[in-house]
Amino acid sequence: MSRLIQEFKDFAVKGNAVDMAVGVIIGGAFGKIVSSIVDDILMPPIGWLIGGVKFTDLKITLPTVDIPGVEKMEAATINYGNFLQTTFDFLIIAFCVFLLVKGINRLSKKKEETAAPAPAPEPTNEEKILMEIRDLLKKQ
Repeated sequence: MSRLIQEFKDFAVKGNAVDMAVGVIIGGAFGKIVSSIVDDILMPPIGWLIGGVKFTDLKITLPTVDIPGVEKMEAATINYGNFLQTTFDFLIIAFCVFLLVKGINRLSKKKEETAAPAPAPEPTNEEKILMEIRDLLKKQ
């Protein structure tokens, strides 16, 4: 049992697990922010421009069937407005993540460029002597 606990502790403390947990938490908060931007800032003007439509209210109501002796059913709806809203959320989040990854890649590329390759090591005395011997032999 203690081995299992030790393995779990090693897993939880590793950088990958902690980094992933932080990423999930930040991603959830980021998703809420983007959803609020879409719901509260972007969609109202778009709805206003197309005639005062609120996207989340867009739906198709399916006809009800009256069955004798059965309580009247509520009408079923296809809420395509919610689908459009969620699709806009996804597209904006995907675009933001794309820009974030692109920025991170650009920064990591600059780091690689700034790290200049190490100069070639200077030959040792033995190597210098061997090169001189080689050059002398070539001349003969």
